[in-house]
Amino acid sequence: MSFKGVALVTGAAQGIGRSIALRLADDGFDVVVNDVSSNSDNLKTLADEIQKKGRATSHYTADVSQEEQVKAMVEHAVAQHGSLDVMVANAGILGPNGPLVEVSTEQWDRVLGVNARGTFLCYKYAGMQMIKQGRGGRIIGASSLVGKRGMGILTAYSASKFAVRGLTQAAALEFGPHNITVNAYAPGSITTPMLASLDPSEGLDAAKALSPLKQVGAPEDIASLVSFLASQESKFITGQTISINGGAFFD
Repeated sequence: MSFKGVALVTGAAQGIGRSIALRLADDGFDVVVNDVSSNSDNLKTLADEIQKKGRATSHYTADVSQEEQVKAMVEHAVAQHGSLDVMVANAGILGPNGPLVEVSTEQWDRVLGVNARGTFLCYKYAGMQMIKQGRGGRIIGASSLVGKRGMGILTAYSASKFAVRGLTQAAALEFGPHNITVNAYAPGSITTPMLASLDPSEGLDAAKALSPLKQVGAPEDIASLVSFLASQESKFITGQTISINGGAFFD
């Protein structure tokens, strides 16, 4: 397995982020994994698994909504591993589940802070580093099916994931001349702790009913898409938010 570069995956302690980190390690990347401090044990376990695959790795706890922490995280990746070639801004939270009129300003700010501002900060500092390196790179963010079609019970979450799409397009225009592609993935329902937190009538059962395949996806499905977006084969794709939702929504 040849060395392909250094990838940083946020929100990697569980679910989709964990699968992405493991897949990129299998693809030949050294991988820096991030999550918040409350998930540090899972993060350390993940780093051990990556190391067993023969890849260099390190784990870094940070809240992606905090600028200085994101800046320090990127600096850590470069100091420990020599470069940053792939940024996967996967970290996100679901937030309040219910009517818009019951969402508090504090809840709104928290969801937009992690999902939108956090993605912006990851794009910003990864972009700065990749431009400095001068050899291009891949920046990949996490949108959602509800970032393409709003869901009333997930107002803040939907808004934050629509924001990721706009950010991805704008960043692609800015970073393109530096040979940096910027894309996002837009999952439908995936078997993760986030889906499990919803009532079955709004989560698993509803998701299966929406899909022509009558099933939900697995984290590995998203990891496969990210693997492609991180590869040289995707060099002519940028500014896209790619749906991966079992046909629950057609672009």
